[in-house]
Amino acid sequence: MKFVFSQDYKIFRRCMIAARKDAKLTQETLAKSLKKPQSFVAKYENGERRLDVIEFLLVTRLIGVDPCDILKKVEQEISEASCEEEV
Repeated sequence: MKFVFSQDYKIFRRCMIAARKDAKLTQETLAKSLKKPQSFVAKYENGERRLDVIEFLLVTRLIGVDPCDILKKVEQEISEASCEEEV
């Protein structure tokens, strides 16, 4: 299995996983709400596939989080990571 995603995308995935867990949802529960197999959630969380924008919006709605909040958190963590690299 090959992963071709950047460090920035790892941050995105980490934020999405945290949001799902904060909502007290398992991969299986979220997948059922999405009408997808559990492997759909596992694959985007593990970096085997990407979420497109429409999927991202649907997932955030089902998790119960504002998509803008996720993106702000991702941007903040990316900025912090790039500052650490410069030091």
